Amino acid sequence: MSRQLTPLPIDSALPELLAALQQRAVAVLEAPPGAGKTTRVPLALLDTSWLGTQRIVMLEPRRLAARAAATYMARQCGESVGGTVGYRVRGETRVSARTRIEVVTEGVLARLLSADATLDGYGAVIFDEFHERSLHADLGLALVLETQQQLRAELRVLVMSATLDGDAVAALIADAGGAAPVVRSAGRMFPVTTHHRASRADERVEATTSRVIREALQDTEGDVLVFLPGAGEQRRVAERLQGGQDLARVHVHVLHGSMPLAEQDAALAPAPSGWRKVVLSTSIAETSLTVEGVRVVIDVGLSRIPRFDAAAGLTRLHTVRVSRASADQRRGRAGRTAPGSCYRLWDVHEEHVMPAATRPEIVDADLSSLALELADAGIGDPLQLRWLDAPKAAPFAAARALLTQLGALDAQGRITPHGKRMASMPLAPRLAHLLLMAATRGETMAGAAIAALLEERDVLRADGGRPPADLRLRTELLRRDGDGGTSAGLFGASVDRDATRRARQSMQDLLRRGDFGAVDAKAPWSDDDIGALLALAFPDRVAQRRSGPEPRYLMRNGSGAILEKRDGLHDAPWLAIAELEGQPPEYRIVRAAPITLEEITADFSEQYVREPRAWWDDTTRSVRATLRTTLGALVLEEKPWRDVAADTVRAALITHLQRIGVDAWPWSDGATRLRERLMFLHRQDVSWPDVSDDALLVSLEEWLGPFLENVRNWSQLESLDWHEALASLVPWSQRAALDRLAPTHIEVPSGSRIAVDYHDTEAPVLAVKLQECFGWTTTPTLFDGRVPLTMHLLSPAQRPVQVTRDLAGFWKGSYFEVRKELRGRYPRHPWPDDPLTAVPTRRAKPRGQ
Repeated sequence: MSRQLTPLPIDSALPELLAALQQRAVAVLEAPPGAGKTTRVPLALLDTSWLGTQRIVMLEPRRLAARAAATYMARQCGESVGGTVGYRVRGETRVSARTRIEVVTEGVLARLLSADATLDGYGAVIFDEFHERSLHADLGLALVLETQQQLRAELRVLVMSATLDGDAVAALIADAGGAAPVVRSAGRMFPVTTHHRASRADERVEATTSRVIREALQDTEGDVLVFLPGAGEQRRVAERLQGGQDLARVHVHVLHGSMPLAEQDAALAPAPSGWRKVVLSTSIAETSLTVEGVRVVIDVGLSRIPRFDAAAGLTRLHTVRVSRASADQRRGRAGRTAPGSCYRLWDVHEEHVMPAATRPEIVDADLSSLALELADAGIGDPLQLRWLDAPKAAPFAAARALLTQLGALDAQGRITPHGKRMASMPLAPRLAHLLLMAATRGETMAGAAIAALLEERDVLRADGGRPPADLRLRTELLRRDGDGGTSAGLFGASVDRDATRRARQSMQDLLRRGDFGAVDAKAPWSDDDIGALLALAFPDRVAQRRSGPEPRYLMRNGSGAILEKRDGLHDAPWLAIAELEGQPPEYRIVRAAPITLEEITADFSEQYVREPRAWWDDTTRSVRATLRTTLGALVLEEKPWRDVAADTVRAALITHLQRIGVDAWPWSDGATRLRERLMFLHRQDVSWPDVSDDALLVSLEEWLGPFLENVRNWSQLESLDWHEALASLVPWSQRAALDRLAPTHIEVPSGSRIAVDYHDTEAPVLAVKLQECFGWTTTPTLFDGRVPLTMHLLSPAQRPVQVTRDLAGFWKGSYFEVRKELRGRYPRHPWPDDPLTAVPTRRAKPRGQ
């Protein structure tokens, strides 16, 4: 097949590329956006005889890019789409028996591989814009390389990119003969002048953008392509551009992937003669697409990307700073056909902190779709495939756990027949499961409505606030005929006609392609079961209202969620939540539906956990026991447990005592003194029991457990024989030595038995009146004479007058100073000249002597 093609710079690289594919069956092409690689390479491959009658499948990351590339190539061939060149995207297929080049989106490639792992009938697979590193592109390349290695060595694989490290990709896709060849095309780029216009501190991004658009229209020529993070910013900028003499002959277009095809075509087409065009685009126009006539790019430097929150089990959109590679790609859009200008809405000094490249989606994404597709291919361990970035183990395990919960995988991790059907559907696993289960219940229409609504952006909008969360308001829209242009009053929000139309079309596509048998699309269906169906897709987000006036909820996965105070669902005791926003500890509920406890029981009773539970109640200061039924973090029922086992009560007491700590225990005085003696002994000899806080907590059940029989409250804990419990830690072989080495009392010369204070385990104290120690020439000791007691010699008023460990030295010296100071104050007490020969006494002389 021969084609007369318009020369482009990449033509010089094509012979080398074709030769590489003939020799190696794998290759990498690096070419900047201006090279025209997206449309030139597949057409050039048609001229090679070695492909025979086989087709070429080319992967594009987005539906809009796939349709645009196929349309352009078909035009180059002098045909309409569906002839030599066709495309397959979700919800639309334009191919025929004559088609040789199929441009597909990434999910379509996965389904092709699922239907036939050999890709029979296809001779080459091209991955375009691979630098975007979408999850499906990474998965598709891994599966295609496995097919090539195991089943079809002749299958050609070509990876094309403008900014990716080609050598790294070449090493990944190398066959047994060594690294894959890398073909580089210099491309053609006109000079682009860069201007920096940082936002003012008091200015929102929409205000800055509209101001710079007007500046660019005044100072430059050609059409203007503006990069904004999402549809909300596009809408607000478009509103700011309405009216004004400077925009009298300017068409303003919005460009994003979910727009009607006619509006997409209008945004991509040249402006009429004498008019200029401003295209407000998301990152969809960064690569793959050619917006004709563009000579000016305005880049706010932001992009909205999905990131998976593993803790909450949900994917949320994050607005992030673009990478330097993405910023360069956007800038290059201005220099494809003539010299251009690029306005960057940030300070030039910020560029050194921008990431070099966009993070691969596989690093942050929900891996449930990937895990399902791998299971469908018979692959349980993703590491048996080749990846630039392998899936992380923890998120992948969580994804498989979810698939098991949805019935897609069996207990051994193998795909089930239900999982096979899920994998064949153009839906995320949660929504595929929902739709299939709805069909088994005779609620196919309602299931398709929910799936379609959750696939698209919200059909309700509320200016200055949030639309109501109730998903039933949205399903009601899809039941109606017409375009959904309902007034704001009915739903408390305005209705997005385009989003409603797309959701209705998506619903019809699902019904048509889902093999559900005869479904009457006009048959009435009820919204009563929306919550129950929603819970099938999001079983981890079944939520229970917390007590209190605020509409706060606890989800089954343990995360918190909150509704707007005025939301119509604010008093619903149970919710099934589909969409959340924000950050922990409480996410904001965006879309949900009420569900009853009876519906929860009907679908999830097999997952209920019924367990007896005993715990310490601080209010009653006693052990309470209940029988509790739970679903994850949710408590569904709790009732008193009468026949609680003694060991369960004991465990609750032990847990409580460990929680409050040793100092809070109701020690008896005798137990406290015994513990201090044991701590002294352990300090001298580690063979004695360790009764420190940490040691007692660790061994609590061992030494205290046997004494807790029939104990259930604090009063009984106070009555416990703590002394005997603690003494149980002392082996019988040591008990006889306890009183010898660490006696409780010491007999002094007066005959009194004085208690030893072991509070200071380094220096136990004997506090005794000075007169009771007359004649005592040596300091008393502990631990068989190895530890001298610290003597606190007291006045008749029981106040220390001397602290010493050298009693003999005291009698010889300091005693006389003490005698001189105190004998006049205490004349009835003896103060002999020779204390060593005086009679010790604990009494004072009678009055009058």
